[in-house]
Amino acid sequence: MNNNEKSSKDFRTSIGGQALIEGIMMRGPKAMAIVVRGKDGLVEKVDEFNPIRNRIKFFGLPFIRGIVNFGSSMSIGMRSLMFSADHMPEEDQEEPTKFDIWVEEKFGSEKSEKILLTFAVVLGIAFSVGLFMLLPTFLAGFATEFVENPILRNLIEGALRITIFLTYLALTSKMKQIRRVWAYHGAEHKAIYCYEKRLPLTVENVRAQSPLHPRCGTSFLFIVMIVSILVFSFTTWDSLLLRFALRIALLPIVVAISYEIIRLAGRYDNFLTRIISAPGKALQNFTTREPDDDMIEVAIKALEHVIPENETEAKW
Repeated sequence: MNNNEKSSKDFRTSIGGQALIEGIMMRGPKAMAIVVRGKDGLVEKVDEFNPIRNRIKFFGLPFIRGIVNFGSSMSIGMRSLMFSADHMPEEDQEEPTKFDIWVEEKFGSEKSEKILLTFAVVLGIAFSVGLFMLLPTFLAGFATEFVENPILRNLIEGALRITIFLTYLALTSKMKQIRRVWAYHGAEHKAIYCYEKRLPLTVENVRAQSPLHPRCGTSFLFIVMIVSILVFSFTTWDSLLLRFALRIALLPIVVAISYEIIRLAGRYDNFLTRIISAPGKALQNFTTREPDDDMIEVAIKALEHVIPENETEAKW
C-alpha cells in the first residue's frame, strides 16, 4: 500500500449532515449548508458555523460535548427541516393549521416563526422521550408482578424499547414521502464516504459508495437504546412516577456516553469499532435508500459548501 492509499483509508471527517424534505443539510467545521430541490431548481442556503464548544472549552470536554452536540443538532435539524418545507413544490405544501394562523395573528410573522420552531422542537423532543423512553418504562411495569429481579425487569424494558424503535422505523419506511427522505439520507452518506476516500465529488463517484455510515444518527439512537439498559439498571422500581423522573433525569448521561461511543466508532476502523457499528449500520437498511442522480447532486452541492480549505480542520 502506498502512502496516498493509506492516507485515504485513515481519513475520517467530522462533517455530517441530515436528510430533509427534498434536500440535505451539511454541517462542517466552519459552515452549514442547506440545499433543497425546489420547484424552480436548487435552493441553496449557506451560513457560518461556529459551534459553542469551539468558543467555550468546557462544552468541548468529553461527555459534556455529547449533550451539547445533541441539543445543537436537534435545534439545527428542526430549523433545516422547516426551511426545506418552505421550499416544497406548492402542490405538496400543507395548508397552515388554525394554530399556525392564530400564532401569526397574535405575534406577527417574524415572532410566530420562532415560536412555531420552538414549539416544534419541544414537541419533537417530548414525542421522542415519550415513545422511546417513557412508554417502554410504563409497559415494563406490568412485568413487576411476575418478575422480581430488577436486572431482568430492566432487560425487559430495554427489549421493549428496542422493539418499539424497530417497529417505528419499519412503519415509517413504508411512507412514500419518508422513503424519499431516506433516499436523500443515503445520498448524504455516499457523498461523505466519497469525500473521505478523497475522490472527486462527481455523481459517478458518489453513486458507487455505500449508503451505510458508522456515524449515522440511526446508529447513535441504537447505541442510546443499549446504553440506557445499562444506566437505567441502577434505578429503582418502587414507583412508576419515580421511574419516569429517573429516566428523564438520566437521559443526559445516556446521551453523553452514547456520543463518546459513536465518536470512537466513527474515528477508528478496527475489530472493536466494527462490532460497535454493525447493529446501527444494519438498522440503516431501514433509514437509507439508494438515491437517484438528482439527489446525489444535492448532496454534492451541500457538501462542497462546507468543506474547509484546510483539510485537517475537517478531520474527525
